[in-house]
Amino acid sequence: MITTIIFDIGNVLADFTWQEHFKSFGYDDEMVERIARATVKNPTWNENDRGVMKEEDIIQEFVNTDPEIEQDIRKVMRNVGAMVSRTDYAIPWIQELKGRGYRILYLSNFSNKAETDCAHALDFIPYMDGGILSYKERVIKPMPEIYQLLIDRYNLIPEECVFMDDTKVNLEGAEKFGIHTIHFQNKAQAVEELRKLGVDA
Repeated sequence: MITTIIFDIGNVLADFTWQEHFKSFGYDDEMVERIARATVKNPTWNENDRGVMKEEDIIQEFVNTDPEIEQDIRKVMRNVGAMVSRTDYAIPWIQELKGRGYRILYLSNFSNKAETDCAHALDFIPYMDGGILSYKERVIKPMPEIYQLLIDRYNLIPEECVFMDDTKVNLEGAEKFGIHTIHFQNKAQAVEELRKLGVDA
């Protein structure tokens, strides 16, 4: 029986896409792809959360990847708040699930800068029962330590938990601890998957 539902934040409860963010600065598809290769497709982004590395250090790593577009990289990476928007379903959905007796937690690699810059889009967090933002713990998904930390901090029984994330490798990390997982694509799909697990979603 599922008693606890754990949400990733980005692309699950808050909307953002790098492509749309880059395009909002007026770049064409070719330039969007070039910036993406230097930033979100750069191993530095995947391996080091912005809370683990200083903001300026990680941006410099991106610049080193493609120095010719330094100013473009700095512009888009210093406007992260502009790319994150709220979803209309986050708060009502959380309230509905809590009203049905489920404990609602979050486990996210959302960064220090993003948490600050995007506070307008993260107003659902106070409605939740707690969770972990990786930058505060200096450990990130999919490192095993972050799942163990969540389990220990909230006295979770892994088999009674389900974790939703839009990144498959993060789900694999949770599964190693016996946590049920859902690869989140949209709310309707997630609700269907939750119901298969017996969740009144």
